[in-house]
Amino acid sequence: MTAPLVHAQLAWAAHPQELAEALTKVSSSLWDLQWHSWRRLMGLPSTDPLKPHSDDTRFSDPVWAESPTWDLVKQWYLVLTHHMQDMLYETPGLSQTERRRAAFWWRNWLNAVAPTNFLITNPVAMRLAVETRGESLSKGFHNFLADLEAGNIRMTDPEDFKVGENLAVTPGKVVFRNRLLEVLHYTPVASKVHRTPIVIVTPWINKFYILDLTPRKSMIRYLLEQGFDVFITSWKNPGAEMRDVRFDDYLVEGIQALVDTARGLTGSPKVHAVGYCIGGTALSTYMAWANRQFAPEEVPVAHWTLFTTLVDFHKPGDIEVFVDEGSIRYITQNMERKGYLDGAEMASSFRLLRSNSLIWHYVVHGWLYGETPPPFDVLYWNMDTTRMPYTMHAWYLRELYLNNKLIDKDALTVAGQPIDLATITQPVYAVSAEDDHIAPWRQTFRTMNHVTGPKRYVLSSSGHILGIVNPPVKPPKRSYWVAPAHRSDTADGWRNGAREQAGSWWEDWMAWLKPQAGDLVDAGPVATEAYPALADAPGTYVLEH
Repeated sequence: MTAPLVHAQLAWAAHPQELAEALTKVSSSLWDLQWHSWRRLMGLPSTDPLKPHSDDTRFSDPVWAESPTWDLVKQWYLVLTHHMQDMLYETPGLSQTERRRAAFWWRNWLNAVAPTNFLITNPVAMRLAVETRGESLSKGFHNFLADLEAGNIRMTDPEDFKVGENLAVTPGKVVFRNRLLEVLHYTPVASKVHRTPIVIVTPWINKFYILDLTPRKSMIRYLLEQGFDVFITSWKNPGAEMRDVRFDDYLVEGIQALVDTARGLTGSPKVHAVGYCIGGTALSTYMAWANRQFAPEEVPVAHWTLFTTLVDFHKPGDIEVFVDEGSIRYITQNMERKGYLDGAEMASSFRLLRSNSLIWHYVVHGWLYGETPPPFDVLYWNMDTTRMPYTMHAWYLRELYLNNKLIDKDALTVAGQPIDLATITQPVYAVSAEDDHIAPWRQTFRTMNHVTGPKRYVLSSSGHILGIVNPPVKPPKRSYWVAPAHRSDTADGWRNGAREQAGSWWEDWMAWLKPQAGDLVDAGPVATEAYPALADAPGTYVLEH
């Protein structure tokens, strides 16, 4: 945190001419602001020198524009913030990566000291306190104490949801369990199903039920209604006892076990595999591994789908601020002491990437306004964190994020096989999200440059979660761009040739998958003698904290 800020200050000190030019710009803006201040204080009309960004709702209440006093508080904050950020991004003699890191940490400080975050500089909070005769402050204090007890700034009330009761309620059985995962097989809802089952590799950074939130949002239920047999991973929440579990183990004991379970229970020789986020990265590695491990005709995956998946980590999005030798060494040493990375630490890092909307919004509305956070299933899932085993996660951070070895031919050896993405010839359907700051779509598109075989790429509107949890509704809420992709395409070149469609990409996915998924056959049992029911869905691993 400190190093990039110090480097930026030293860089400006070493470039006095550039510093003088930057301060001249600041002086000019402050003169405009001073003129605006005099006009507002005298009751004369004046246009704001600077307006908040369209997605910045902190100053949306009319009092910030109608009251000259509060308008000036807002304007001075915005102008100073704007110039500090611009100067950091323009720091001479510093790399782009270092500039972004310095700007990130300074932006988080500026967000923390915004006038909206404090009672005496937030006119809305003071007005509510007067109107409610202090009740808003009393409720806010109780919210503060509840957050303090929870050890987290809550985005929704955990009491509003219970996994297995009003989340993850699609019927099914756990039909396989080992030290790493439970495999859930869902009860078919159609009398006939496609011969090729779907297996879904979920990210172990979070719990699997993001794809089975409520019946209306559940991708699992949608796939069942479309006539598919569906299996999914529910990863164990590891503790210190799993410190030595490797990425190789997640591939062999996780993904291969999932594939073997689906094939064994349905009798299908091949499956359709789906991977989401880090689950997609693992699935991409598995596909390269399987194309070396098995003869071409014996690869157990016929075709595959990726959701918001990175294989090229050259520009991994906003999380890049945490990816350097010093940061990863610090994280690794911390994990080594405990045997795992605590999920709360990872969640905090991701919330810092969007601190205004994911931290300070809830501080202001909960502590200052006394509002109870509304029920929101996605935010509850986001708070239901998991841990990462030390050995696996240290390898993942260093070899993929820091060294970016997955895209280099045979640079990695996983479970006894050298990994080369170019060996993957199975057809792929890849989905990314336009506003995804965790896996930026232009970077996820680079997967298309590395794998061979037919490729169809989709760019959904919205972000990392809502771009994927995107059921068809009428009238359509979202849209997507879709077109075939080729190894020689660039992201923007593909975008220029893609057509925009209103609605959910789920329907396009089904149109692509169904013709490849085999004939319709009688739906089989949920469990068999060889794969007995070990528990009802959603299983036991998902309930571990």
